[in-house]
Amino acid sequence: MVYSNPSSRAFQCTLADEISYVGVGLHSGQKVSMTLFPAPPNNGICFLRKDVAPDHALFRASWQNVVDTRLCTVLGNEHGVTLSTVEHVLAALRASGVDNALIEINAGEVPILDGSCAPLVEMIDRASISSQRVPRSAIRIESAIEVRQGERFAVLAPARWPRISVDIEFEHTAIGTQCYSVELQDHIFASEIAPARTFGFASELADLRGQGLALGGSMRNAVLLDDNGVVNHDGLRFVDEFARHKILDCLGDLALAELPIFGHLYSYKPGHRLNNALLRELFVRQDAWRKQSYAEILRDIEAGESARLANSKARRRDA
Repeated sequence: MVYSNPSSRAFQCTLADEISYVGVGLHSGQKVSMTLFPAPPNNGICFLRKDVAPDHALFRASWQNVVDTRLCTVLGNEHGVTLSTVEHVLAALRASGVDNALIEINAGEVPILDGSCAPLVEMIDRASISSQRVPRSAIRIESAIEVRQGERFAVLAPARWPRISVDIEFEHTAIGTQCYSVELQDHIFASEIAPARTFGFASELADLRGQGLALGGSMRNAVLLDDNGVVNHDGLRFVDEFARHKILDCLGDLALAELPIFGHLYSYKPGHRLNNALLRELFVRQDAWRKQSYAEILRDIEAGESARLANSKARRRDA
């Protein structure tokens, strides 16, 4: 999905300058260094692990390369090398309008930042992005695509502009049932979705750490819930932060389509496995969408808006 100022997004974009960040892996607990570099047109988003042999180090951020979806999205390459927790950085790049980038990283997991992608969105904004004067294409949904996993389901439907809507339900009283829907344009994403943090339950922490997971998790990079509610002293950033974070995850996972998606994603109890299943169904159902230049889509939107305004004026005159 895409999401930035429409008039400036007909062309592919990359970073205008490199961005470096040092943080911790949520599950590994390792200190991780990550640097994002500009990349040429049609490169897409690629990761390069600096801690493995150079000929085994490259990962393309693609739905076809997802090898695990438990707790996070994990990419793998043909050499059996993996890279975990890619969804937040992909959400930040897609929402900021970055099509092409090379991300060098010295570990097997992307740093968790503060549990959201707001710090990276801010770093991208400071570095700025650069137009590459090569047309950008997008996937335009023309008929609904649906996947189900038990009671969970996700639907991609036609829409004038990219939108994600989620419904979540948790038995925990601090969450309960939450619904949130947002049209994905950069200023909206930056303020309303990017700051929403990942969350976890104190009752599950010992078991996860026994499996070698959540070793880097803390209240500096996640919302922690116990039987009494939110443990973090600073509380929540939004009353519905949990649903907003699910939208962030959905956007990051759908960025693995490698092209912006013009459509409305509605997901009931979303998760990484469901998101990847939806992308796999999308590329099976090639009758349900078409690849179109971003410029053509914008012209269609403008023409539809002009027709809508003309019809509205005509109805007012007739009244």
